[in-house]
Amino acid sequence: MMKIARALGLSSVLLSSAVHAQDAEAGPDIGPSAGVELFASTDSDNTDVVKLLGKSALRDQGPDAYLGIAIEKAWFTPQGKGTREDERLYVDLAGKLGKTWLAKARLGTDGHTWLGSANVRAKDWSKEFFLEREIVETPRGLAEGIYYTFVGASFDLPASDRDVFTAMAGVQEFTGRNERLHLRGSYIRVIAPKQGLSAQLRARYFHSTVPNEFDYYSPKDFVQILPVLQMRRFTASGWMVLGAAGYGAQRATGVRWQSARLAELRVESPRGQHDLRVFGQVQYSNNSLSGSGNYDYVMGRLGITARF
Repeated sequence: MMKIARALGLSSVLLSSAVHAQDAEAGPDIGPSAGVELFASTDSDNTDVVKLLGKSALRDQGPDAYLGIAIEKAWFTPQGKGTREDERLYVDLAGKLGKTWLAKARLGTDGHTWLGSANVRAKDWSKEFFLEREIVETPRGLAEGIYYTFVGASFDLPASDRDVFTAMAGVQEFTGRNERLHLRGSYIRVIAPKQGLSAQLRARYFHSTVPNEFDYYSPKDFVQILPVLQMRRFTASGWMVLGAAGYGAQRATGVRWQSARLAELRVESPRGQHDLRVFGQVQYSNNSLSGSGNYDYVMGRLGITARF
C-alpha cells in the first residue's frame, strides 16, 4: 500500500515541478494577490467544523498559476464535546506541467504532522492524480491525533458526444492499522447540451481492512448507488452556476439498505487572468467520515482572491 513516505515524495516532486513550470511560463500579467477562504460544516451528531484561511501570493497569474503561502485557523467541535483550536501553515501554489497538464498543491503542517492536498490533472479534466491528508474530526481523532492520507486517480472514458463514463480508484490510510480501498464510477448522459443538463448514475464502494478501529464511520464494506440530475450553466459574463440533486440507496455491512441523498449548489467567477476571483458552494448529504444512513451533513465554502 501507499505509505506516508511515498506520499511525501510525490508532493515534493509536485512542488518542484510546478515551481519550475511556473517560472518557465512567467509573463507580464503576474502580480501579487491576497485572499480568504471560509469552510464550515455541521451534522446531525452536533459536530461543527469551521476553518478560516488567509492566503497571499507573491506571484499570481490566474487560478492555474500562482505561488504563495496560506495560514489557516480551525475550530473543531466534535459531537458537542468542547472546541479544539488548530493552526496550520501551508505552501500554496499552482502551475503548468508541460503543455497538457496542470498541478496544484496546498501542503504544510499543523505543528505535529504534514497536512494538505495536491493534484496533477490534464487540462481537459480527463485524468487526475490526487493526494489529501487531514485529521479525523471525531472526539478520538482530535484527542489522539488520528489522521488519514488519501491517494488516488480518476479518469474520464467518453463513449460518445453525450455519454461519458468516469472511474476513480484510491487508497485511504488511517493512523493505526486501517486502510480503506475506494472505487467510484459514474455514467453521465447529457440530456440538453445548451442548458448544461445531464442525468448521472453515480456508484461508490469502499472496503476497510480493519473496520471500526476508532470512532470514525468505518464499516467493513459500504456501497452507494445514487442517480443525480445536474445542471451546469455559464452566464454571458462567464460565471459558472452548478446545481445538482440526487436520491438513491446505500448499504453498509450489518445494516439494511437505506436512502442516499445529495443536494449541491456551486458558483464560480469567470476563469482566466481576472483581478478578482470568487467561489461559493453549499452541499447537503447523508454520508461523511463521521456517519451515514439516518444522518445529515451540511457543508459550505466561500473564497475570494484579489490580485493587485
